[in-house]
Amino acid sequence: MHSKIVIVGGGAGGLELACKLGRKLGRRSGPEQVMLVDSRLYHIWKPSLHEVAAGTLDIHQEGLSYQMLAHDNGFTFAYGAMTALDPHAKQLTVAAITAADGEEVLPERTITFESLVLAIGSTSNYFGVPGAKEHTISLNATEDAERFRLTLLKLLTKAALRKGQPAAPDLAATAADPAPGSTGPGSNGVDIVIIGGGATGVELAAELREASSVYAAYGTGHLEAMRDVRITLLEGAPRILAPLPERVSAAALRLLNERAIQVVTHTRVTAIAADAVTTQEGGRYPSDIVVWAAGIKAPDLLAALGLPTVKGGQLDVAPNLSVQGFPSIFGLGDCAFCKGPDGKPVPPRAQAAHQQADYLADRFLREAAGKPVSTLPYVYRDYGSLVSFGQTSSVGSLMGSLKGLSWFVDGFVARLMYTSLHLMHHQAVLGTVRTAVLAVARFLIKRSTPLVKLH
Repeated sequence: MHSKIVIVGGGAGGLELACKLGRKLGRRSGPEQVMLVDSRLYHIWKPSLHEVAAGTLDIHQEGLSYQMLAHDNGFTFAYGAMTALDPHAKQLTVAAITAADGEEVLPERTITFESLVLAIGSTSNYFGVPGAKEHTISLNATEDAERFRLTLLKLLTKAALRKGQPAAPDLAATAADPAPGSTGPGSNGVDIVIIGGGATGVELAAELREASSVYAAYGTGHLEAMRDVRITLLEGAPRILAPLPERVSAAALRLLNERAIQVVTHTRVTAIAADAVTTQEGGRYPSDIVVWAAGIKAPDLLAALGLPTVKGGQLDVAPNLSVQGFPSIFGLGDCAFCKGPDGKPVPPRAQAAHQQADYLADRFLREAAGKPVSTLPYVYRDYGSLVSFGQTSSVGSLMGSLKGLSWFVDGFVARLMYTSLHLMHHQAVLGTVRTAVLAVARFLIKRSTPLVKLH
């Protein structure tokens, strides 16, 4: 197999780049001009995974088929995970696809290219915490979010059954004093611990509180969500949402407190067991389910590709996003370490990946048209951040064109802005008309289906 431009990774940046190039190059010269490689068959906007985990977003309705997008946008889709790369021969290997019964559906394939874009995202960084990998769920992909949702459904069902039955008194447990941070042994309900007070952890906590009330109304009536579904958020920094302005952090803390979510800052997790999280300060937090949202790192695969990487494992890319020493290979999104003019690394955000996709699209389109490629470096522009607090509210800051100028936004207006970011992503891959139709369809579907996914 051969393609002029191969993009590995169908996340926010990689998919937008494939669609933009496909519409310009593929429709004119054939779909073999641009190829997207991904280990999954459908795309979910990663910032919405906390909604999938809480059950307020159905992946089977939200997911966009890569095969459909390839057909509609004029590029080729190769299904499978990249397993190896020969950067000098300009070829990569895509793993075979096997069915659940072990039958091979697609063989291992070799793809040659003229230009390669690596956009394989990031994975969880557990920082060596004992038990973190074994006893937590991280929202890195759709299967992680779906596993959390199904586990939560099971826990809520069991907790409702326990609440509906008279419990025998535990005299020994009553006599003992609970450890710091503990709700006490033998308590009913469900204990959810979220480690990491960044955007993912905060959004998940708020979404779970809203969803737990709906789950209780849909058949777990013995549970009182605010009392029996206990959510604890642990953060090592002095405040949650530490990279954002202090006013945003304070507003987020107030909203979490209003939702009876316990927030503990200045605390460091030292061990995670099957039933509890332990902190350096002596706290022990009972847990039925634990989410790890405390940090990310580059996928281990990058270290084996024969390309230069930095200490954190990310690709070392030049200001034009090409990998150092390999002018025809580029890095995009979380997997690439790129410094701005101020010397600071570009943050791992969806808006950065979106901007990088636009930057590379302009480069490749100029090359295809025989025009000189711009020598200007990629420059990240921070337009602010919005944090979702359920289906009706958000909070965040918007950055102005003048340095240091920002506006604080919250409530319903902020929620509309947050929703618009998702629609802008869909517009980039589906087009304006189809995005508008899809938005109307989802609005109507929500009026005729449960507010959370129950199966």
